[in-house]
Amino acid sequence: MLPAATGARLGALKLSIIIPAFNEERLLAATLASVNAARGVFTGRGWATELIVCDNNSTDRTAELARGQGAAVVFEPINQIGRARNTGAKAATGDWLLFIDADSQPSPELFAATETVMTAGRAVAGGSTIRLEAGHPTADFVCGLWNRLSRWRRLLAGSFIFVEAAAFWQVGGFSEEFFAGEELDLSKRLHELARQRQREIVILHQHPLLTSARKVRLYSTWEHLRFVLRAGMRPRAALRNRDSCHTWYDGRR
Repeated sequence: MLPAATGARLGALKLSIIIPAFNEERLLAATLASVNAARGVFTGRGWATELIVCDNNSTDRTAELARGQGAAVVFEPINQIGRARNTGAKAATGDWLLFIDADSQPSPELFAATETVMTAGRAVAGGSTIRLEAGHPTADFVCGLWNRLSRWRRLLAGSFIFVEAAAFWQVGGFSEEFFAGEELDLSKRLHELARQRQREIVILHQHPLLTSARKVRLYSTWEHLRFVLRAGMRPRAALRNRDSCHTWYDGRR
């Protein structure tokens, strides 16, 4: 079997980029433009790539916009982020899966760092620190705390996760019990697999993922605090309750 880096140069490896999208017509076009520009890093290094958008029961032009920018579109009727990611992954044919949120814009530099980790052969999965769009000091502070925790504990932010396809399915993909926090549950299971394989989880940080701060604008401080309190007191119950996680699902965009 060829080593990973050699296989990549010969075009033997394929990357599947998967974007779950629920009523994302406002931000999806910019995300897809960034992804299409950045994935040239992979094709330039001999990889094949595919772009898959999972339309998670949208009522707007999400699917139309995705097809217009060259994405294959699959449909998931149950509005839940873990299900949408899993449905996209089921349609994927890549050796590696890269999950990106529909309100995020990866840079070519981040994709280059990702490709380097993938071909090095030491990591089973990885993620990135995040950077919010400008103008939200409190949100920036919270984001900074998350980034430090993510790097320390090697926790994956759902907005950017790359994982070997075989490893993803070996651990069962995203749990469909959770309406939020499913990436933390996946992180736990991937860490166990990485230990078994004597490999690692990598959190990239030199080129953070740019992502939207729209929840800061669209939801009140009280709405955010209420979720934090519920999740703090009964985390599993709160994260498994759609109503508790309404900021992900009530359709405000």
